[in-house]
Amino acid sequence: MADDGAGPVWASKRRRSGNPVVGFLVGLLALFGAVIGVLSIMDRSVAEAGARMDGWIATAWNTVSGKTEEAVDAVPAAADKVADEAGAAAEKTGDALEAGAAKTAEELKKAG
Repeated sequence: MADDGAGPVWASKRRRSGNPVVGFLVGLLALFGAVIGVLSIMDRSVAEAGARMDGWIATAWNTVSGKTEEAVDAVPAAADKVADEAGAAAEKTGDALEAGAAKTAEELKKAG
């Protein structure tokens, strides 16, 4: 056994190989399979376990799609509000610039 000075096997750094996305998907599928397996044992039927999972997925999907529709419906009202506030701010800025220009003109007439 040759000693290359690398130290013990458990202290060496192991280089991971593989794509992390693939690992995530495999982990997700394993979790899904475990849940189906547990539900199949509880319900004593794979079909009933699948029906229960379908119900959970449908509930989640309806909740997410409902929130998405609410958000899409709220965008035009929020955009109108922002546009009105921006217009009011622009008017105030224009008034302030106009007043500043008038004051500067008066000061120049007095000095001149």
